[in-house]
Amino acid sequence: MSGPPRMEVIPLPGLPLVKRGDDVGELVVRALRSHGLSLQPGDVLVVAQSIVSKAEGAVVDLRKIRPSEVAKRLAPRLGKDAREVEVVLREAGEILRASHVLITRTEHGFVCANAGVDHSNVEKDRVTLLPRDPDGSAEKIRRTLREKLGVEVAVIISDTQGRAFRTGCLGVAIGVAGMRPLLDLRGRKDLYGKELRATVLAQADAIAAAAVSVMGEAGEGTPVVLVRGAVYEKGRGSARELVRSREKDLFS
Repeated sequence: MSGPPRMEVIPLPGLPLVKRGDDVGELVVRALRSHGLSLQPGDVLVVAQSIVSKAEGAVVDLRKIRPSEVAKRLAPRLGKDAREVEVVLREAGEILRASHVLITRTEHGFVCANAGVDHSNVEKDRVTLLPRDPDGSAEKIRRTLREKLGVEVAVIISDTQGRAFRTGCLGVAIGVAGMRPLLDLRGRKDLYGKELRATVLAQADAIAAAAVSVMGEAGEGTPVVLVRGAVYEKGRGSARELVRSREKDLFS
């Protein structure tokens, strides 16, 4: 008799510092080979947004930014460099809150702090932006893995974000390929035979959170994680499916 599903979360340390123009999929292939790991059908590769952004050139040199008067007024309240605030304002499709942090809606539809602009894991006086097309970035990596290794896997581009009603950040999926980000359990039965009517699991976010928990956010240098045994539905999907519609977004 087989036991319950078992999920493994395997970090891939040792990737080189990523620079503009690097092929992230190729770097992942090299990392897998250097660790003697082979992919299996159904595996999920979770890749940190930071290295995708660097490879795609989504990095801004703050020394070249002239902050607007709005950014200068907001900076002291936010405890941020006015140049960084200016970048956030440019990246935000909409400002939802401006208090100790800027809560924004990005052009992707994501509601998050500071439009995803991040100064961690990047050189001094530089910030990374979210990839313009995170789903496309994930698909590109997935295609490289399939061509080089001959295995169908799913790929998640992860970011760390806070939540409106809980303290602390966790990993979320901002790009997916080879999987449906949601697992719809409606119509199935619970332990007592009752039909589930509202249960839809955000599996892409759950997998991203597990991966980010071993990536680390400081100097660990582990921006890629292999997740094996995760439960998800294969197929075409987009991280935009994880975004709550404006009509149901009570926070905004």
